Amino acid sequence: MLFTGAATAIVTPFTGDGIDYESLDRIIEFQIENKIDAIVVAGTTGEAATLTDDEYKSLLKHTVERVAKRVPVIAGSGANNTQKAIIQSKWAEEAGVDGLLVVNPYYNKGTQKSLITHYKAIADSVNTPIVVYNVPGRTGMNISVDTIVSLSQIEGIVAVKEASGNFDQISEILRRVDDSFAVYSGNDNTVVPLLSLGGRGVISVVSNVMPRKTHDMVMTYLEGDVKESASIQHYLNTLVKALFVETNPIPVKKAMEWMGYCNGDVRLPLEKMTEETQPVLREAMISLNLLED
Repeated sequence: MLFTGAATAIVTPFTGDGIDYESLDRIIEFQIENKIDAIVVAGTTGEAATLTDDEYKSLLKHTVERVAKRVPVIAGSGANNTQKAIIQSKWAEEAGVDGLLVVNPYYNKGTQKSLITHYKAIADSVNTPIVVYNVPGRTGMNISVDTIVSLSQIEGIVAVKEASGNFDQISEILRRVDDSFAVYSGNDNTVVPLLSLGGRGVISVVSNVMPRKTHDMVMTYLEGDVKESASIQHYLNTLVKALFVETNPIPVKKAMEWMGYCNGDVRLPLEKMTEETQPVLREAMISLNLLED
């Protein structure tokens, strides 16, 4: 089990010509000081698709060294090219990460059978535990229950980040996989429902802004206080809704900018949050005392 609780898919702060490592260090320390259970680097929220190979390797190495084993570090290493995913997974392993988050191949839209071959090829190439990432809203393809069950039986594949939003599917996965295989929520607005089915936590966007609350939401549930956990879920959903008013990570980077952690720059094809939607985010943050009115 890589982690139980809340893992933050951290943003990647940028300068005009590279990665802003000073801001990254502030973000990492903020997360660890506020009880986050793991850090995911170079994921979707980290704009991994816009990183050069050198930036990717440097980002992982720096993050592993800064975290210094205080919490697990999980690296996004997936691609729609199996060989590229293997190469990136090897780079991540060399950097010393504790786990790999491997998205289901986008654009190519392989078959369910080819997904098993794809993931097995990656698992066979590294010794680092793999979390399968099922996010059909981004990839255009859902990983079926049967396929996830098959993947759970491959050595080295230890978990799935489920962002399908399909609770019939999530329930069936949890019914059929072994207890050693973890199911994490990929959707911040439905963490508690997934926990109620047997999930182990969340890989989160909202925890960039509120890591302690996100950690508490999961751990209070697992400790038996369902009412308090549900209360935190409702509380966080005010912000979750605002963080997805534009494409992730545009709003969360603006939130982190307002909180003083980075400049909020995103890379094309994304652009900074529009003036029209900024009030939605600002009002949500003010209502949760994250910003002053």
